Amino acid sequence: MLGIIGAMDVEIALLKKSVASPCEKCVAGITFVSGKFEGKEVCVAKCNPGKVNAALCTQLMIDLYAPEQIINLGIGCSLSSDVVIKDVVIANEVCQYDIDSTCVGDPLGFISGLNIIKIETDSTLSNALMKSAKSCGCRAHLGCIASGDTFVATQQLKDEIADEFGAICGEMEGGAIGHVCFVNSVAFAVLRTVSDGGDESAQLDYPVFKEVAADISSKIILDFLKN
Repeated sequence: MLGIIGAMDVEIALLKKSVASPCEKCVAGITFVSGKFEGKEVCVAKCNPGKVNAALCTQLMIDLYAPEQIINLGIGCSLSSDVVIKDVVIANEVCQYDIDSTCVGDPLGFISGLNIIKIETDSTLSNALMKSAKSCGCRAHLGCIASGDTFVATQQLKDEIADEFGAICGEMEGGAIGHVCFVNSVAFAVLRTVSDGGDESAQLDYPVFKEVAADISSKIILDFLKN
């Protein structure tokens, strides 16, 4: 089974409609829609924005449905001048930029227990998503995606994340989903379509482009499932 997680309705609505013979189950306020797409077993869920919500949804999906793979899709901000609105970013690794125990000597983003900063995605899954993105006519980038419980909307924060982690895209769920998948030995990938520049213009750009960006991400996943 393939698990698919998005943070908002706009990110998963098209995918939910595409599931044949859907079966819904609501646990801890999260609705899981399972069924088939092109003969493949899938489960789609909305986690709601933020790392705790994302982690909760991911662990529940693993416990309830035992997916072999999980894809987190949605929208994000650019952290690089090479990445512009409506570009696609597929993670080769994820990090959590707001984990900060530097006062006791740890590097920024250090995940206690795992004792690492970045978690690698599944290369086979990520490469397949890159292929689907290009098949859909998208300009796609492979790189680090950074997650945190802050909507990145200042040039200062954008630069700090990019400089510290080498990240090219920011969002609020992928790092947590990757963390949970890693400790459960579940292959995962993270895909984002850029809705804004992560700077002071983000508050204006995000409402304008979020639906367009979400639609691009959904269509890439549909292409991936068909192929």
